[in-house]
Amino acid sequence: MNVQDNEQVRDAVRTGYAAIASQEGEETSSCCGTSCCGADTGDNATALAEAVGYGAEDLASLPEGANMGLSCGNPTALAELKEGEVVVDLGSGGGFDVFIAGRRVGATGRAVGVDMTAEMLSKARRNAATYRERTGLDNVEFRLGEIESLPLPNDFADVVISNCVINLSPEKDRVWREIARVLKPGGRVAVSDLALVRPLPEDIRSMVEALVGCVAGAVLIEETERSMRDAGLVDVSVERKDEYVDAMTHWQDPLYERIVAALPEGSKVSDCVTSANFTGRKV
Repeated sequence: MNVQDNEQVRDAVRTGYAAIASQEGEETSSCCGTSCCGADTGDNATALAEAVGYGAEDLASLPEGANMGLSCGNPTALAELKEGEVVVDLGSGGGFDVFIAGRRVGATGRAVGVDMTAEMLSKARRNAATYRERTGLDNVEFRLGEIESLPLPNDFADVVISNCVINLSPEKDRVWREIARVLKPGGRVAVSDLALVRPLPEDIRSMVEALVGCVAGAVLIEETERSMRDAGLVDVSVERKDEYVDAMTHWQDPLYERIVAALPEGSKVSDCVTSANFTGRKV
């Protein structure tokens, strides 16, 4: 895509997620009808998070409204965070993974969220006040910025995480180069994202709501592996979690129903799209 197309994609994503951030109340989200990334409203946001690997204790500790049902994996667990580490979350939304990471790294560590949507940033910063009151920790912060050009210095982070966000970028190679840039030597990356097992039908890829719903922007697994290696990351590995996609589509979300209707007869979303855990390390 050219520069103009890239900006149009970013504008569509920004608009969709601004609408989600503007929803009032706990665990409510709305894009593409009733949900985004397959999560429904209300208790289903909690059920989805549990289905993709989050523990009840972590979920119970979150500030109200931080879980908006936007996950497709659990990168905080995948990263095996340690006390004292500096963690960066790409596309941090309302702060869901940042707050969990902050508890993991403790008072001597730091968790930094980056998001390009001002409404999400405002929500996360409001949630941060509750986080500080509940934990006694002052180790999280949120910065406005695009993941293709992170507002962070070189060699800043021990760990970079992201949850169902990189697929939304129209310039994924740039994102992976930025991840490598901000990682310290020896630093690691743990990303949960939607990825393609096989190409999607063109009518799905052209759906704006499918893009904001984290589907149309996904690329083949091997493309992401190539991007990671081209960025200079080593020890690249991928783990497919087809069951996570099945969990995300369990609540018969209208977006996913339209996607299924566009697939070959008898197919399900996870025949084309999977949730994948991508890990790697900077030399």
